Amino acid sequence: MGVYLAFDFGASSGRAIIVNVNNEKIDMKEIHRFSNEPVYLNNKYLWDFQKLFNEMKKALKKVSLLDEKIQAIGIDTWGVDYGLLDNEDNLIGIPMHYRDERNYFGIDEVEKSISIKNLYKKTGIASMAFNTVFQLVADKKFRKSILENSNAMLFMPDLFAYYLTGEKRTEFTIASTSGLLDLTTRQWNYKLIESLNLPKNIFQKIIEPGNFYGYLSDSLIEELDLYKIPVIAVGGHDTASAVVATPFVNSNYAFLSSGTWSLLGKEIDSPIINEKSYDYGFTNEGGVANKIRLLKNINGLWLIQQLKKNWCENYEEIGFKDIIKAARKTNNTKFQVDTNDKEFMNSKNMIESIKKYCIKRNQGEPKTLGELAIAIYNGLSKEYLKGIEELEDILGYKIEGINVVGGGIQDDFLCELTAKNTCKKVVTGPVEAAVLGNVLMQMIALKEIKSIEEGRKIISKSFDFKIYF
Repeated sequence: MGVYLAFDFGASSGRAIIVNVNNEKIDMKEIHRFSNEPVYLNNKYLWDFQKLFNEMKKALKKVSLLDEKIQAIGIDTWGVDYGLLDNEDNLIGIPMHYRDERNYFGIDEVEKSISIKNLYKKTGIASMAFNTVFQLVADKKFRKSILENSNAMLFMPDLFAYYLTGEKRTEFTIASTSGLLDLTTRQWNYKLIESLNLPKNIFQKIIEPGNFYGYLSDSLIEELDLYKIPVIAVGGHDTASAVVATPFVNSNYAFLSSGTWSLLGKEIDSPIINEKSYDYGFTNEGGVANKIRLLKNINGLWLIQQLKKNWCENYEEIGFKDIIKAARKTNNTKFQVDTNDKEFMNSKNMIESIKKYCIKRNQGEPKTLGELAIAIYNGLSKEYLKGIEELEDILGYKIEGINVVGGGIQDDFLCELTAKNTCKKVVTGPVEAAVLGNVLMQMIALKEIKSIEEGRKIISKSFDFKIYF
């Protein structure tokens, strides 16, 4: 069935993984891993795109040394962020980080033209400060000359694909995170774009997952000693790819993509845009194969990652296992934070942010590593319970269980708390869901498999799954 290359960019690291699918079994080999950290420059948070693309080239050079040839390349990344190209296709707008504080200005400006509720009615996307629509409106003030001289906006997977192929396209699932699409037509909402005085010319043709961006450029083939390789538009948003690879126990199971962010929701056939979905903060993101992902964005294990970083800086070197162990030993479970509180969105000192939050709400002061960690774990698991209850209310039926995928499933403690607090069966796996969904779409594009369902069956045969009650 072939050998494929998946680039999977998360908000803290990136990987290149070779996936060999043979006799309906999947073997995976990570050939390159690299950090993905924002750059704080002149009071702005930026992505180091040039460095990231150079890491892609390092991975491709390793591919050139492999005995087997790869059939295709797929790219998935985090959502909402983008680069801007000028008339000569120079990258003049370095991708800004979604945690940059200019976004809050963007919300205020948008509200001068359209209410947040009406924006939701038009797009089905819950209004979070990092949405592309707010970033672009903020660019009109904070990056005015860049936006005025731009001729193309490309989301992160599309930007990487452009520099691999020379072709400018916008993949649907990543575009759906923007808050600028009409989900019924699956195309740009140009009336909305015009009403916000955004330049129409920067928006590129939308293509569905499973289409081709193009082929590896001649210059890269020569530079890296490679061969003609198609670059496939997969579910460019990593959550979309992760859901593709989720082998749901049955149709009444929710998904939870657990990582830096937690995305909790349900795969549905058409958008649900009503009072309940708006009030609960659920968003309708584009899925693969004409599906919609009705989900809630929850600030996830980023808080644990930042706690680890700050603890190492201020006290001693620790690993994630140390944090989990300390949390398990903590008897005092009163500490709990709202992980989506603005305090934690861009915290430069997670330890102090947690303390400040708990003290302000009369919980006392968490002092030990375990107390700080349990505040996060309690907050996350309670947020999952709240999300499940809200999802059931929106859908009008009970959720029987939760399929959890992504790196977060390696945290047994969080999985146990999730099952305990939601009172749902929790089925975990696969860890590398985004990569596997990426590859399934490559296989569909090349007609190696006929459907997502066929791909999910292959995944079920290839990986072990753990159940929590």
